[in-house]
Amino acid sequence: MEKLADNPVIHSKKHPVMSFKVALKALGPGLLMAAAAIGASHLVASTRAGAEFGWQLAWLILAVNLLKYPFFAAGARYTAATNESLLHGYLKQGRGYLLLFTGLNTLAAIASTAGVTMLTAAMLTLFIPLSIDILAFIVLISSLVLLIFGHYALLDKLTKVIMFFLTITTLIAVALALNAPSMVSPEFISPSPWQWGYIGFLVAMMGWMPAPIEVSSWNSLWLLEKQKSQSVTKEQAIFDFNFGYLITALLAIVFLALGSLVMHGSGEHFSSSGVKFANQLITLYSQVLGNETRYLIGAVALLCIFSTTVTVIDGYSRTLNMGWQLLTNKNESQKRLTGVMLTISALGLAIVLFFRGALLPLLEFVMILAFMTTVVFAWLNYKLMTSSALPESDRYGLKMKSLSIFGLLYLVGFAGLFIYWMATK
Repeated sequence: MEKLADNPVIHSKKHPVMSFKVALKALGPGLLMAAAAIGASHLVASTRAGAEFGWQLAWLILAVNLLKYPFFAAGARYTAATNESLLHGYLKQGRGYLLLFTGLNTLAAIASTAGVTMLTAAMLTLFIPLSIDILAFIVLISSLVLLIFGHYALLDKLTKVIMFFLTITTLIAVALALNAPSMVSPEFISPSPWQWGYIGFLVAMMGWMPAPIEVSSWNSLWLLEKQKSQSVTKEQAIFDFNFGYLITALLAIVFLALGSLVMHGSGEHFSSSGVKFANQLITLYSQVLGNETRYLIGAVALLCIFSTTVTVIDGYSRTLNMGWQLLTNKNESQKRLTGVMLTISALGLAIVLFFRGALLPLLEFVMILAFMTTVVFAWLNYKLMTSSALPESDRYGLKMKSLSIFGLLYLVGFAGLFIYWMATK
């Protein structure tokens, strides 16, 4: 594999246009991470937060993105510095660390695959009058065909197009909603999210905001995969990650704004049924863009969540395959990677069948699981980025260490609060 090398163009002050072109060409892993994030956390959690509580949770969404930043950034920074994946780093810390990561990652892989698959199937009901269970099977088969025969290159190109159209469409919808007359009654009093009964919702929302922290390991492996086709400098890798992460944070607020401007105070609440939820979500857009845009918006939203499903299957499969490879000293195998994809897809489908179309309960379960395991994944990344095994110039400095510690305290604190909340229900 070609090493992450310094590219003189990227440092050149004489060629700013060329530098921009080089940086743009290197975009890929960061956008794939954004595509994985802009799924249930944005389409469901952010929109629902705005619909239920207006703008009250906007600061919390931004705070969560900030406090999780050091743990996500570890994927790009560690790989750019060492030309190795995060999983190699875990193994260097000790075999037990990689075993811990792989075990929790297996649970997360199955649950997350189930969650995004059902959400994609729910969106597909707008176009195909079949049950969610059958559509979930179709979604998984389509995703596997794309990944097995298209590989990373196709996924990389497809994601950039989908992300562009979703971003533009959502921004237009919010801009129109800002100019639309308010339908909220003057007597309406917005409920406060800071009540004991909403702890479960807050934890679920934060669990996948902007995404599960194990996504950092996907970014690490995608960066190595990108490196097979072109040279990527440290600066390019960090720019790519920061660009993708910034998009996820901003769009989280945009989706919250859409829910707040169109649905908050209307008396309508999101249904737990996947079919009804999909209709409600698209109605949010069509109310401000016009009913004639309903199917166009539905298609864009479907492509968005479908890309999330594809990246989730690809990302989890790559990390599980790499974990197995490192733990057993096996050689790299495309056949084994395909087998992992098939296995987590089959187990994810089994969970979808178990929940029988109840989308919101499934997503809440997956998001809460993500939040509880996030504490461990965050700690693993912090330990790695402050380890003496990493060159001192690439370790986290005082600012990133401080932000990481605040992030860990927040994660542990809310996890403890949620456990207490569950015990007293």
